[in-house]
Amino acid sequence: MRSKWNLGSIGLKTATLFGFLFIHIPILIIIMYAFSTDEKTFQFPLPGFTTKWFGVAWERNDIWEAIALSSQVALVSTVIAIFLGTLACLAVYRSQFFGKEIISFLVILPIALPGIVTGISLRSAMSLFGIPFSTWTIVIAHATFCIVTVYNNVLARLRRSSHSMVEASMDLGANPWQTFRFVILPNIATALLAGGMLSFALSFDEVIVTTFTAGQQSTVPIWMLTEFIRPRQRPVTNVVAVFVILVTTLPILAAYYLTKEDEGRKK
Repeated sequence: MRSKWNLGSIGLKTATLFGFLFIHIPILIIIMYAFSTDEKTFQFPLPGFTTKWFGVAWERNDIWEAIALSSQVALVSTVIAIFLGTLACLAVYRSQFFGKEIISFLVILPIALPGIVTGISLRSAMSLFGIPFSTWTIVIAHATFCIVTVYNNVLARLRRSSHSMVEASMDLGANPWQTFRFVILPNIATALLAGGMLSFALSFDEVIVTTFTAGQQSTVPIWMLTEFIRPRQRPVTNVVAVFVILVTTLPILAAYYLTKEDEGRKK
């Protein structure tokens, strides 16, 4: 019996290792080619190592313009998502009404749909209402799926929280705003921060929905896609990819540790 358990444990660990390598080896390859001396092909082994592409990327204005636009879109989308996602969550969680489950499902639906469906539907709606494609149409599009991230995080936190604190606050004479300011908001603060960080990461590297809702604007993912189609200095694209990996990974790690520490305190 013990022998079977050991074999199962070894098999599980081996499968986990292969899964880990399958996910992360492509990322390591991108990082490796950012240091290649060859600027046109993907030779392996590398003909040589160099850090000059980081300097080349630093001096290219088109890269900085794309980074600035992506950062602007991600920040505004995150703020909108935190505001609307929190309001939607509080309304759905506290209220009892006919069709509540359907509305909750419709709120989270955008993140479950394929990006191409979301992109086509948003582009059609914007064209129907005569909205010119600009930075703001990208922001609106990104906010639709970022709201879901905040909504889910806050809803999970509220479900783990005791409603007695809210009742005690109201019994002591606090009005709804004071109860939200001094009781609910501190309780959901880390969930909001984690949801905001995840939203920023999702928005920063979104490419499919952005393709359908942007005009002449070029975010970082769109810039990278264009560079791969018409490559000039391929390692520079890999340098930007390394930057995107850092920008999107660090907020996700921070969100993970925020929620982990909070769960630890709950226990």
